[in-house]
Amino acid sequence: MRNLKMIVDNRERNIGIISGLEERGIGLTFTQLPVGDYIISDRICIERKTVSDFENSIMDSRLFEQMNRLHQSFDKPILLIEGDDSEARFDKNVIIGTITRLYVDYNVQVIRTADSAETTYMLYRFTEHEQEEEKREPRLAGIKKAYDTYQWQILILSSIPGIGTTLAKKLITHFRTIKGVMSADVNELTTVEKIGKKKAERIYNIVNAEFEGDSR
Repeated sequence: MRNLKMIVDNRERNIGIISGLEERGIGLTFTQLPVGDYIISDRICIERKTVSDFENSIMDSRLFEQMNRLHQSFDKPILLIEGDDSEARFDKNVIIGTITRLYVDYNVQVIRTADSAETTYMLYRFTEHEQEEEKREPRLAGIKKAYDTYQWQILILSSIPGIGTTLAKKLITHFRTIKGVMSADVNELTTVEKIGKKKAERIYNIVNAEFEGDSR
């Protein structure tokens, strides 16, 4: 058996997972990662979230930015959600819809585990497969540490509800600037491929609606 290795974000605080990986013979290197929590190979990086972390990142809009960065940096990005749905506060349909968007827009595979012990085993099996069978080593090379202007434009547009990465690219390609997208009326928006009237109206209404303050 080869010496298995893993690069771990030094902000990972779950001692059970760390000690469990070491007990399985995985050599851990700790550093502050720009994306993800565990680098398994040159193509797989795993972001770990508890159910509560996952929901909080949806509410504060961090999730899609994180997953876009993961997608931009690794060929096979993975989001591992730890815990069962009894801990969830969101409606099941919200969770399913979010997971669907992560796969369709960002190519992020979502894996569920019951607890930290199952997470540890899952991380071990991924490492074993990548390094024993595929002969792939974990490495930091190739990670994009800063966005260029185009990536920021895509990220901003894809944060509009119903507009993922694919449609964001079509919008910025058509209108050339974010200002152009925001200035477009409904008819102009519908000239973009895959933007129908309903979606165009939604974009227009979100962009032009007056802020009424926090309704909570």
